[in-house]
Amino acid sequence: MQRFAAKFANVLSLFGAFVATAVVMGLLGAGLLIPGVGAMGMTARQGVHLFDSLPSQFQSDPLSQQSKIVAADGTVVATPYDENRVIVPLSKISQAMQDAQVAIEDARFFQHGGLDPKGVARALASNLVNSSTQGASTLTQQYVKISLEENALRNGNQQAAQEATVRHGVAGYARKLQELKYAVALEKKMSKDQILQGYLNLVYYGDQAYGVEAAARHYFGVHASQLDIPQAAMLAGIVNRPGVTDPIHNPQAALQRRNVVLDKMYQHHFIDKQQWKKAKKTPVTLHVTQRKSTCAASKFPYFCTYVMTWLEQQPALGATVAQRIDKINRGGLTIKTSLDPKLQEHALKSITQKVPIGNKYDVAGAAVVIQPGTGHVLAAAQGTKFSNKNQPGNTSVNYSVDAQYGSSGGFQFGSTAKTFAVVTALKQGMSIHSNVYARPASASQAATFTSSDLPGPCGLGAGQSYPVFNDEGTTIGNMSLLTATAKSVNTAFVGLDGKLGLCNVRNTMTQLGLHQSNGQKIDHLVAPIALGANPVSPMALANAYATIASGGKRCDPVPVLSVTGPDGKKLGIQKGTCKQVLDPQVAAGTTAILKHVLTDDGATAKGVHLTGHRPAAGKTGTADYGNETWFVGYTPQLASAVWVGTPNDNSLHMRDITLGGKFYKGQVFGSTIAAPLWADIMSYASKGMPVQQFEEPSTKIKYGENIPVPDVTGMTVDEAKKAISDRGLTPSVGSQVYSNYPQGTVAWSSPGAGANVKSGDTVTIYPSTGYVPTPTQTPTPTQTPSPTQTSSPSPSSTQTSSPSPTKPKHTKTKPPKPSKTKPPKKG
Repeated sequence: MQRFAAKFANVLSLFGAFVATAVVMGLLGAGLLIPGVGAMGMTARQGVHLFDSLPSQFQSDPLSQQSKIVAADGTVVATPYDENRVIVPLSKISQAMQDAQVAIEDARFFQHGGLDPKGVARALASNLVNSSTQGASTLTQQYVKISLEENALRNGNQQAAQEATVRHGVAGYARKLQELKYAVALEKKMSKDQILQGYLNLVYYGDQAYGVEAAARHYFGVHASQLDIPQAAMLAGIVNRPGVTDPIHNPQAALQRRNVVLDKMYQHHFIDKQQWKKAKKTPVTLHVTQRKSTCAASKFPYFCTYVMTWLEQQPALGATVAQRIDKINRGGLTIKTSLDPKLQEHALKSITQKVPIGNKYDVAGAAVVIQPGTGHVLAAAQGTKFSNKNQPGNTSVNYSVDAQYGSSGGFQFGSTAKTFAVVTALKQGMSIHSNVYARPASASQAATFTSSDLPGPCGLGAGQSYPVFNDEGTTIGNMSLLTATAKSVNTAFVGLDGKLGLCNVRNTMTQLGLHQSNGQKIDHLVAPIALGANPVSPMALANAYATIASGGKRCDPVPVLSVTGPDGKKLGIQKGTCKQVLDPQVAAGTTAILKHVLTDDGATAKGVHLTGHRPAAGKTGTADYGNETWFVGYTPQLASAVWVGTPNDNSLHMRDITLGGKFYKGQVFGSTIAAPLWADIMSYASKGMPVQQFEEPSTKIKYGENIPVPDVTGMTVDEAKKAISDRGLTPSVGSQVYSNYPQGTVAWSSPGAGANVKSGDTVTIYPSTGYVPTPTQTPTPTQTPSPTQTSSPSPSSTQTSSPSPTKPKHTKTKPPKPSKTKPPKKG
């Protein structure tokens, strides 16, 4: 009974089509569809009027097709799409495929004008006398129907999509009539080849493959132009019932359907008997090519998600984010990125070797490589598995980029912050060899700084104090800026930041492009500015250092080189801006200092070097408790940041841990894992590049300008300190000395008044006791030792020598020699 009902419904549908055809006849003229028939009376005239009133302008929106994201060398990274479709011209589709589709869908396609009355009559007669359910729609009508449905779905009109495919009742006949008129109009507007090309690119071939090119690649791993007869017949057979005849999920049904198509091809003389027999004996051989439709399926998922979110912010792709996503997924774009896939693979391999995915400590690593002077992102790798599973080493969060591109909150950047103090110092006139003073401190004993040491809106408020430990560099006393940087002495830099102005150092960070992962500026607080207590991304930090590497030219990070539409025209994407923000000489001086971080005895990254004697500069960084470690550095051609830390457990101290089969005893610092990783990645990235030297800084940057020491004798201590500071020098108070100057005023200074020194050098002032003992008096006043350097600078760290203190003319008593303090052991 059910079979009879289905058969009866199909016959009615065909009868409706036949009637519709007859109605069209009245419009097109006697003999066109039913020869010899003239006017058909009132009913015919009404039918003709109805047909006349239907719209005839058929418009097909551009087909949705997949885009592709490619690396700089053309390697496909991913193919984002809503529909897996690649549009090709008819010339790129094999003749066998064209013939197979026509044979099974509309063998008279090249003979009719969009309507095929013979086909309708044949199908009607066949279905009345047997159990078959032949259709009567021409290939042109099918193209119209599927186009209407596609257009409706693309515009989000579900009702129109349903109306485009309704089969029964009055609505079905009305839809069929409209379809017929569109088909007639289309045949007048387009050639047969154009219609066939549109159809083959439009129809669904099952298993998320739209259009013949995507289907050929997916099922057989070939282009549509390479399809042979058996392959073409199989694909052509899928179209009628794609859900049950695709060869992956329904191989037997697919084989049977393929043979039906081959029979049709032979019956309608598209192939000869020998070809027919050979094709039917050919076994089904698939070469399924997996699609890279989403970033999760990409070989480089984290870089892919970064590119996708970056594209979503490009106005050239649409006015809204939704429009841009639609353009990416359906617009057939070719998105060429700056990614170096070999470097990306090497970086990932290096990271996971030293920091295995899913290790018991939940330690992870990430690395970003940027090209100075362009901002092109060459690699952004991290040692985790791209997944939303709540398992160790699994995450969809991109640690390499800012939160807006990958949801990461960033990581404290530790002593890499000191580089920005160096830049600020050189901007303010200090030299590479200027003196700075480090208060005594160790890893367990802090030096305390107060609001007088760290003034200003970015410093401490009244009554506040800030304890500072020297976790790595334990040298104390006077030293050069170069030595303080190489040994990463915290107390030297906190004191220096206070003299430079913490807000000035913060401005330098912003100027060079550094910001928090959430996009905000570094906080106007001591800890973030002086010791990197704010969370930043590896990309932001690498790009800030790239600004120095490029001679002061800051560029926005850019992962995409070009976006090209299916018509071959490039879209006007925003590639970021570049701006000269730093004096090249200041950049050269900073580099000259950072080079010593990798070379000097006692330097935090001593022994880290690139292959081929390639010059490099950089800085280690370790956050509090060692839970975040860094090395950021550069050559003239490349800049990179490597982070190794604990993304999910900030309470973990990385101490006495085993990673990658290696035991790391004691505290893990930036030099422990991150620095060797950086050297390995940068050495690989630099292969084949010419060895370039950094620009040498000027004599002024190296040694500063000569500054005469002011005469401060007779001043109060505070007045003297201010007079010295106003000259750009660093005041220090020594022990009391015998002098007839009033007690508490300055007896003399060292170096003395008029001596030429360099910007930032320390001038020690000696307060007077207020009297000079007579020869019979032998009192020994209490001496307060003055701070002195406790470790010798490296040969390249030569400091300005100080002349003997200038004595007042009315006394012959020499000041006592200050004693030295013993430095604490290194922590």
